Amino acid sequence: MASLKAGILGCGKISSAYFEGTSAFKDVIEVVACADQIREAAESQAAAYRIPKVQTADELLQDPEIDIIINLSPPQGHVPMNRAALENGKHVYSEKPFGLNMLQADGLLELASEKGLHITCAPDTVLGGVHQTCRELIEEGLIGVPNSATAFFANPGHEHWHPNPEFYYLTGGGPLFDMGPYYLSALAQMLGPATSLSARTTRAFDKREIFSEPKKGQWMNVEVKTHTTGLIDYKSGPVATTLFSFDCMGKSRLPTLEIYGSEGSLTVPDPNHHTGEIFFRPKYKDDEAVPLRHTYEASRGIGPADMAAAIIAGQNPRASGEIAYHVLEIMESFELASNQRSTLD
Repeated sequence: MASLKAGILGCGKISSAYFEGTSAFKDVIEVVACADQIREAAESQAAAYRIPKVQTADELLQDPEIDIIINLSPPQGHVPMNRAALENGKHVYSEKPFGLNMLQADGLLELASEKGLHITCAPDTVLGGVHQTCRELIEEGLIGVPNSATAFFANPGHEHWHPNPEFYYLTGGGPLFDMGPYYLSALAQMLGPATSLSARTTRAFDKREIFSEPKKGQWMNVEVKTHTTGLIDYKSGPVATTLFSFDCMGKSRLPTLEIYGSEGSLTVPDPNHHTGEIFFRPKYKDDEAVPLRHTYEASRGIGPADMAAAIIAGQNPRASGEIAYHVLEIMESFELASNQRSTLD
Protein backbone atom coordinates (compact mmCIF):
# COMPACT_ATOMS: atom_id res chain seq x y z
CA MET A 1 0.00 0.00 0.00
CA ALA A 2 1.24 3.46 -0.88
CA SER A 3 2.01 5.98 1.82
CA LEU A 4 -0.93 7.93 3.23
CA LYS A 5 -1.37 11.60 2.41
CA ALA A 6 -1.62 14.07 5.28
CA GLY A 7 -2.57 17.69 5.72
CA ILE A 8 -1.37 19.89 8.59
CA LEU A 9 -4.05 22.14 10.05
CA GLY A 10 -2.37 24.95 11.99
CA CYS A 11 1.00 26.39 10.97
CA GLY A 12 2.15 27.97 14.22
CA LYS A 13 5.43 27.52 16.05
CA ILE A 14 5.02 23.78 16.74
CA SER A 15 4.24 22.95 13.10
CA SER A 16 7.91 23.05 12.05
CA ALA A 17 8.61 20.05 14.28
CA TYR A 18 5.85 18.11 12.52
CA PHE A 19 6.86 19.13 9.00
CA GLU A 20 10.42 18.04 9.79
CA GLY A 21 9.48 14.97 11.83
CA THR A 22 7.10 13.42 9.31
CA SER A 23 9.57 13.95 6.45
CA ALA A 24 11.66 11.05 7.79
CA PHE A 25 8.77 8.59 7.30
CA LYS A 26 7.72 9.16 3.68
CA ASP A 27 7.34 5.42 3.19
CA VAL A 28 4.15 5.59 5.30
CA ILE A 29 3.10 9.27 5.45
CA GLU A 30 3.57 12.33 3.25
CA VAL A 31 2.39 15.85 4.07
CA VAL A 32 0.97 17.31 0.87
CA ALA A 33 -1.11 20.24 2.12
CA CYS A 34 -1.37 22.75 4.95
CA ALA A 35 -3.78 25.38 6.22
CA ASP A 36 -3.90 28.13 8.82
CA GLN A 37 -6.39 30.86 9.69
CA ILE A 38 -3.53 33.26 8.88
CA ARG A 39 -2.86 32.31 5.27
CA GLU A 40 0.58 33.91 5.27
CA ALA A 41 1.66 31.46 7.99
CA ALA A 42 0.60 28.50 5.87
CA GLU A 43 2.28 29.95 2.78
CA SER A 44 5.51 30.50 4.71
CA GLN A 45 5.60 26.91 5.98
CA ALA A 46 4.64 25.52 2.59
CA ALA A 47 7.55 27.37 1.00
CA ALA A 48 9.99 26.31 3.71
CA TYR A 49 9.07 22.62 3.55
CA ARG A 50 8.06 22.34 -0.12
CA ILE A 51 4.42 21.51 0.57
CA PRO A 52 2.48 21.55 -2.72
CA LYS A 53 -0.89 22.87 -1.51
CA VAL A 54 -1.90 25.80 0.70
CA GLN A 55 -5.60 25.63 1.52
CA THR A 56 -8.29 27.01 3.77
CA ALA A 57 -9.34 24.81 6.68
CA ASP A 58 -12.53 23.77 4.87
CA GLU A 59 -10.62 22.95 1.68
CA LEU A 60 -8.17 20.82 3.64
CA LEU A 61 -10.89 18.94 5.51
CA GLN A 62 -12.76 18.23 2.28
CA ASP A 63 -9.77 17.41 0.06
CA PRO A 64 -10.29 13.86 -1.30
CA GLU A 65 -6.51 13.33 -1.56
CA ILE A 66 -6.04 13.73 2.20
CA ASP A 67 -6.19 10.61 4.38
CA ILE A 68 -4.98 12.07 7.69
CA ILE A 69 -5.49 15.47 9.29
CA ILE A 70 -2.69 16.51 11.68
CA ASN A 71 -4.52 19.02 13.85
CA LEU A 72 -2.15 21.60 15.34
CA SER A 73 -4.76 24.27 16.00
CA PRO A 74 -4.88 25.99 19.43
CA PRO A 75 -6.46 23.86 22.19
CA GLN A 76 -9.84 25.54 21.80
CA GLY A 77 -9.99 24.20 18.24
CA HIS A 78 -8.94 20.61 18.87
CA VAL A 79 -12.36 19.03 19.36
CA PRO A 80 -14.29 21.05 16.73
CA MET A 81 -11.63 20.46 14.08
CA ASN A 82 -11.18 16.80 15.01
CA ARG A 83 -14.92 16.23 14.77
CA ALA A 84 -15.08 18.01 11.41
CA ALA A 85 -12.18 15.91 10.10
CA LEU A 86 -13.87 12.67 11.15
CA GLU A 87 -17.16 13.75 9.62
CA ASN A 88 -15.28 14.35 6.36
CA GLY A 89 -13.88 10.81 6.45
CA LYS A 90 -10.34 11.67 7.61
CA HIS A 91 -8.22 9.91 10.21
CA VAL A 92 -7.00 12.38 12.85
CA TYR A 93 -3.79 12.96 14.74
CA SER A 94 -4.37 15.81 17.19
CA GLU A 95 -2.05 17.91 19.27
CA LYS A 96 -2.73 17.67 23.00
CA PRO A 97 -4.91 18.11 24.95
CA PHE A 98 -7.61 15.81 23.59
CA GLY A 99 -10.20 18.43 24.57
CA LEU A 100 -10.93 21.26 26.97
CA ASN A 101 -13.06 18.93 29.09
CA MET A 102 -14.71 15.52 28.89
CA LEU A 103 -18.14 16.90 27.99
CA GLN A 104 -16.69 18.68 24.95
CA ALA A 105 -14.74 15.59 23.85
CA ASP A 106 -17.62 13.19 24.49
CA GLY A 107 -18.56 11.19 21.41
CA LEU A 108 -15.31 11.64 19.45
CA LEU A 109 -14.11 8.08 20.01
CA GLU A 110 -17.55 6.73 19.12
CA LEU A 111 -17.71 8.86 15.97
CA ALA A 112 -14.34 7.55 14.81
CA SER A 113 -15.43 3.97 15.47
CA GLU A 114 -18.72 4.43 13.62
CA LYS A 115 -16.89 5.73 10.56
CA GLY A 116 -14.13 3.11 10.67
CA LEU A 117 -11.51 5.80 11.31
CA HIS A 118 -8.72 6.31 13.83
CA ILE A 119 -8.27 9.29 16.12
CA THR A 120 -4.96 9.59 17.94
CA CYS A 121 -3.36 12.30 20.02
CA ALA A 122 -0.06 13.75 21.17
CA PRO A 123 2.21 13.37 22.95
CA ASP A 124 4.14 10.92 20.79
CA THR A 125 7.23 11.15 23.02
CA VAL A 126 6.13 7.91 24.71
CA LEU A 127 6.89 6.18 21.39
CA GLY A 128 10.56 7.21 21.49
CA GLY A 129 13.33 4.75 22.25
CA VAL A 130 13.90 6.15 25.74
CA HIS A 131 10.39 5.67 27.03
CA GLN A 132 9.86 2.37 25.26
CA THR A 133 13.05 1.11 26.92
CA CYS A 134 11.79 2.25 30.34
CA ARG A 135 8.47 0.51 29.81
CA GLU A 136 10.21 -2.76 28.92
CA LEU A 137 12.51 -2.54 31.95
CA ILE A 138 9.53 -2.11 34.27
CA GLU A 139 7.57 -4.93 32.61
CA GLU A 140 10.58 -7.23 32.93
CA GLY A 141 10.86 -6.53 36.66
CA LEU A 142 14.08 -4.52 36.82
CA ILE A 143 12.78 -2.44 39.74
CA GLY A 144 10.66 -5.26 41.15
CA VAL A 145 7.02 -4.45 41.85
CA PRO A 146 6.29 -0.75 41.22
CA ASN A 147 4.81 0.91 44.30
CA SER A 148 5.00 4.65 43.66
CA ALA A 149 6.10 7.37 41.23
CA THR A 150 6.82 11.08 41.00
CA ALA A 151 6.20 13.45 38.10
CA PHE A 152 7.27 17.08 38.37
CA PHE A 153 7.08 19.99 35.95
CA ALA A 154 7.80 23.47 37.36
CA ASN A 155 9.02 26.63 35.62
CA PRO A 156 8.21 30.38 35.35
CA GLY A 157 5.81 29.95 32.41
CA HIS A 158 6.18 30.36 28.65
CA GLU A 159 6.09 34.16 28.47
CA HIS A 160 9.88 34.35 28.59
CA TRP A 161 10.33 32.53 25.24
CA HIS A 162 7.11 32.06 23.25
CA PRO A 163 6.23 34.84 20.75
CA ASN A 164 2.48 34.51 21.48
CA PRO A 165 2.14 33.15 25.02
CA GLU A 166 -1.38 34.42 25.74
CA PHE A 167 -3.19 31.17 24.86
CA TYR A 168 -1.18 29.27 27.48
CA TYR A 169 -3.17 31.16 30.12
CA LEU A 170 -6.61 30.68 28.58
CA THR A 171 -8.98 27.75 29.10
CA GLY A 172 -7.26 24.67 27.71
CA GLY A 173 -3.82 25.98 28.64
CA GLY A 174 -1.93 26.30 31.89
CA PRO A 175 0.78 23.93 33.08
CA LEU A 176 -1.65 21.05 33.56
CA PHE A 177 -3.28 21.01 30.12
CA ASP A 178 -0.14 22.18 28.30
CA MET A 179 2.52 20.00 29.95
CA GLY A 180 0.52 17.47 31.96
CA PRO A 181 -0.22 15.20 28.97
CA TYR A 182 3.50 14.39 28.56
CA TYR A 183 3.88 13.23 32.14
CA LEU A 184 0.46 11.63 32.56
CA SER A 185 0.77 9.74 29.25
CA ALA A 186 4.20 8.46 30.29
CA LEU A 187 2.81 7.29 33.64
CA ALA A 188 -0.13 5.65 31.86
CA GLN A 189 2.08 3.66 29.51
CA MET A 190 4.31 2.48 32.38
CA LEU A 191 1.75 1.99 35.17
CA GLY A 192 -1.58 1.59 33.37
CA PRO A 193 -4.91 3.31 34.08
CA ALA A 194 -5.65 5.51 37.08
CA THR A 195 -8.54 4.73 39.43
CA SER A 196 -8.76 7.71 41.82
CA LEU A 197 -7.07 11.00 42.67
CA SER A 198 -6.99 14.03 44.92
CA ALA A 199 -5.51 17.45 44.14
CA ARG A 200 -5.08 21.11 44.98
CA THR A 201 -4.88 23.94 42.43
CA THR A 202 -3.88 27.59 42.82
CA ARG A 203 -2.96 30.66 40.76
CA ALA A 204 -0.14 32.97 41.84
CA PHE A 205 -0.90 35.86 39.45
CA ASP A 206 -4.06 37.21 37.80
CA LYS A 207 -1.97 39.08 35.21
CA ARG A 208 1.47 38.24 33.83
CA GLU A 209 4.00 40.32 31.93
CA ILE A 210 5.35 39.10 28.59
CA PHE A 211 9.16 39.09 28.37
CA SER A 212 9.54 37.63 24.85
CA GLU A 213 9.51 39.47 21.55
CA PRO A 214 7.54 40.85 19.79
CA LYS A 215 5.14 41.52 22.69
CA LYS A 216 7.70 42.30 25.39
CA GLY A 217 6.26 44.57 28.06
CA GLN A 218 2.62 43.73 27.38
CA TRP A 219 0.45 42.18 30.09
CA MET A 220 -1.96 39.27 29.71
CA ASN A 221 -4.87 37.97 31.77
CA VAL A 222 -4.65 34.58 33.46
CA GLU A 223 -7.86 32.52 33.26
CA VAL A 224 -6.53 29.15 34.42
CA LYS A 225 -4.96 27.74 37.56
CA THR A 226 -1.20 27.83 37.19
CA HIS A 227 -0.14 25.44 39.94
CA THR A 228 -1.53 21.92 40.41
CA THR A 229 -0.36 19.22 42.77
CA GLY A 230 -2.06 15.85 42.93
CA LEU A 231 -1.96 12.24 44.10
CA ILE A 232 -3.02 9.54 41.64
CA ASP A 233 -3.87 5.94 42.49
CA TYR A 234 -3.26 3.40 39.71
CA LYS A 235 -5.16 0.17 39.18
CA SER A 236 -1.88 -1.78 39.20
CA GLY A 237 -1.15 -0.55 42.74
CA PRO A 238 1.27 2.42 42.67
CA VAL A 239 0.46 5.95 43.81
CA ALA A 240 2.00 8.91 41.96
CA THR A 241 2.86 12.33 43.40
CA THR A 242 2.55 15.00 40.69
CA LEU A 243 3.26 18.71 40.33
CA PHE A 244 2.55 20.97 37.35
CA SER A 245 3.40 24.66 37.79
CA PHE A 246 4.06 27.91 35.91
CA ASP A 247 4.59 29.61 39.29
CA CYS A 248 8.12 28.37 39.98
CA MET A 249 9.92 31.67 39.36
CA GLY A 250 13.34 30.09 39.93
CA LYS A 251 14.43 26.98 38.02
CA SER A 252 13.27 23.77 39.71
CA ARG A 253 15.76 21.06 40.70
CA LEU A 254 13.10 18.37 41.03
CA PRO A 255 13.46 15.14 39.00
CA THR A 256 11.06 15.06 36.06
CA LEU A 257 9.86 11.47 36.34
CA GLU A 258 10.82 8.53 38.57
CA ILE A 259 9.30 5.11 39.19
CA TYR A 260 9.98 3.38 42.52
CA GLY A 261 9.78 -0.38 43.03
CA SER A 262 10.53 -3.10 45.55
CA GLU A 263 14.01 -3.72 44.06
CA GLY A 264 15.09 -0.25 43.02
CA SER A 265 14.22 3.03 41.30
CA LEU A 266 14.17 4.14 37.68
CA THR A 267 14.87 7.74 36.64
CA VAL A 268 13.00 8.38 33.40
CA PRO A 269 14.10 11.25 31.11
CA ASP A 270 11.91 14.30 30.58
CA PRO A 271 8.75 13.01 28.82
CA ASN A 272 8.59 16.26 26.83
CA HIS A 273 11.44 14.82 24.74
CA HIS A 274 12.21 11.60 22.89
CA THR A 275 15.79 11.43 24.12
CA GLY A 276 17.74 11.43 27.38
CA GLU A 277 19.61 9.21 29.83
CA ILE A 278 18.00 6.45 31.90
CA PHE A 279 19.33 5.67 35.38
CA PHE A 280 18.60 2.64 37.57
CA ARG A 281 19.33 2.66 41.30
CA PRO A 282 19.34 -0.89 42.71
CA LYS A 283 18.23 -1.29 46.30
CA TYR A 284 20.74 0.43 48.64
CA LYS A 285 23.13 1.22 45.75
CA ASP A 286 24.10 4.16 43.54
CA ASP A 287 22.97 5.11 40.03
CA GLU A 288 23.71 2.90 37.05
CA ALA A 289 23.26 4.24 33.52
CA VAL A 290 20.98 2.02 31.45
CA PRO A 291 21.67 1.66 27.71
CA LEU A 292 18.85 2.26 25.28
CA ARG A 293 17.35 -0.80 23.64
CA HIS A 294 15.79 1.23 20.85
CA THR A 295 18.04 3.79 19.24
CA TYR A 296 16.00 4.96 16.25
CA GLU A 297 15.79 8.70 15.81
CA ALA A 298 12.45 10.13 16.88
CA SER A 299 10.90 13.58 17.02
CA ARG A 300 7.49 15.19 16.76
CA GLY A 301 6.03 13.38 13.80
CA ILE A 302 6.61 9.81 14.94
CA GLY A 303 3.02 9.78 16.25
CA PRO A 304 1.42 10.51 12.86
CA ALA A 305 3.92 8.10 11.24
CA ASP A 306 3.04 5.34 13.70
CA MET A 307 -0.62 5.99 13.00
CA ALA A 308 -0.13 5.77 9.24
CA ALA A 309 1.93 2.59 9.55
CA ALA A 310 -0.74 1.02 11.76
CA ILE A 311 -3.52 1.92 9.31
CA ILE A 312 -1.57 0.42 6.42
CA ALA A 313 -0.94 -2.75 8.45
CA GLY A 314 -4.54 -2.98 9.67
CA GLN A 315 -3.52 -2.46 13.31
CA ASN A 316 -4.34 0.04 16.05
CA PRO A 317 -2.08 3.09 16.51
CA ARG A 318 -0.26 3.30 19.85
CA ALA A 319 -0.79 6.99 20.72
CA SER A 320 -4.47 6.15 20.96
CA GLY A 321 -7.43 8.40 21.51
CA GLU A 322 -8.47 6.15 24.38
CA ILE A 323 -5.27 6.96 26.31
CA ALA A 324 -5.63 10.67 25.49
CA TYR A 325 -9.24 10.66 26.71
CA HIS A 326 -8.17 9.00 29.96
CA VAL A 327 -5.45 11.64 30.43
CA LEU A 328 -8.09 14.33 29.84
CA GLU A 329 -10.27 12.68 32.49
CA ILE A 330 -7.38 12.82 34.98
CA MET A 331 -6.63 16.49 34.23
CA GLU A 332 -10.23 17.62 34.53
CA SER A 333 -10.61 15.62 37.74
CA PHE A 334 -7.65 17.45 39.31
CA GLU A 335 -9.55 20.74 39.38
CA LEU A 336 -12.82 19.08 40.40
CA ALA A 337 -11.09 17.32 43.29
CA SER A 338 -9.47 20.58 44.36
CA ASN A 339 -12.75 22.51 44.22
CA GLN A 340 -14.55 19.79 46.18
CA ARG A 341 -11.63 19.14 48.58
CA SER A 342 -12.25 15.45 47.97
CA THR A 343 -10.93 12.27 46.40
CA LEU A 344 -12.51 11.34 43.07
CA ASP A 345 -12.83 7.80 41.70
